[in-house]
Amino acid sequence: MTQTSPADELTLLTRLRRDLHRIPEIDFDLPKTLDYIRTELEMVRNELVARCGNDACSVFSPCRSSLCMFFNRGSDHATAIRSDMDALPVAERSGVEFASCHEGHMHACGHDGHMAMVLGLAHHLADSFEDLPRSILLVFQPAEETTGGAQFICESGVFEQYGVDRIFGFHLWPDLALGEVASRPGPLLAATSEATFTFHGKATHIAKAADGADSLEAGMRFVLDAYDYMAEQAKHEPCLFKCGLLQSGQARNVISSHTYIEGSLRTYSDAMTKGAKARLKELAEMHASEPGCTCEVDFSEGYPPVVNDEALFDVARTALPELQELPEPLLIAEDFAFYQRCLPGVFLLLGTGTGIPLHADTFNFDERVLAAGLETYKKLVRIP
Repeated sequence: MTQTSPADELTLLTRLRRDLHRIPEIDFDLPKTLDYIRTELEMVRNELVARCGNDACSVFSPCRSSLCMFFNRGSDHATAIRSDMDALPVAERSGVEFASCHEGHMHACGHDGHMAMVLGLAHHLADSFEDLPRSILLVFQPAEETTGGAQFICESGVFEQYGVDRIFGFHLWPDLALGEVASRPGPLLAATSEATFTFHGKATHIAKAADGADSLEAGMRFVLDAYDYMAEQAKHEPCLFKCGLLQSGQARNVISSHTYIEGSLRTYSDAMTKGAKARLKELAEMHASEPGCTCEVDFSEGYPPVVNDEALFDVARTALPELQELPEPLLIAEDFAFYQRCLPGVFLLLGTGTGIPLHADTFNFDERVLAAGLETYKKLVRIP
């Protein structure tokens, strides 16, 4: 086993993160990012193959805009480690010297850090290959921020092909102290479903309101009733429904014939998701019918909830005595959920300590956090 000093590891992690931060790309369109990661992985592979032979590891793409590296220890099962690669359509204002070279694109959600940690892990796995208790699959996926690239990795069959029976992943988290690792068994992050409600009424002068059908009143009554319903449901299980956009009307003295509302539903179980969607649709149709309106309701199929496998979480907690347990789940969403519907998985949060929110155009972090994440990965891949 080759020993690498913490200082050298941090230097490597910092280089990787800054190089990747400069070339943010969106969705599945990741040519520069993929070229960079492939080059780094092939370099690691070549060094390991020279020492241990061609069967020791391989680099391949299981599906569109993805890369994997498999470290073959000949074990019956393997552990997977995941990193997302895509950035956001955000114009950077962080002021760092290694800022985005792609105008209007930025790694504002920390995926540059995620990639750096898993690439750093690749170097470590090659250096300590003979010491690994089981095979390891590193997964670099596209489109976490958009269409859920994780589901395409799952559908590729790569986990079945390589005998993967567990998966771990990280997300940088500004609300935790620098380097703090936190998670919880069971529900961690919410399922999302974007909701659209379109109320159709009949316009008339307000002096003859009885001749019209007031879509604005129907929409407002629906929103207030929906909020009350979801608040009651939240007493039994965490959930949330909020609307952020309402467009309606033509003039101040004309009954509105069209009201358009956009909202977002967040839940942690399939039962709550199904029940909430059904009841919100009922409420919208009821409040539409009262003034003589009609209503169209549409729910997107968003990401499922991130639910940590409780047995695997207990195993991880034993390997990570520093792991902090969160008291309740969070309302953000992550496509890591798709992996957990395919095999047991645990998702972890890694504190940046900055408080700068994810997706902010000023997002940045102390790169020492990457070393803390790498140390955590080292422990997780050594779980037999």
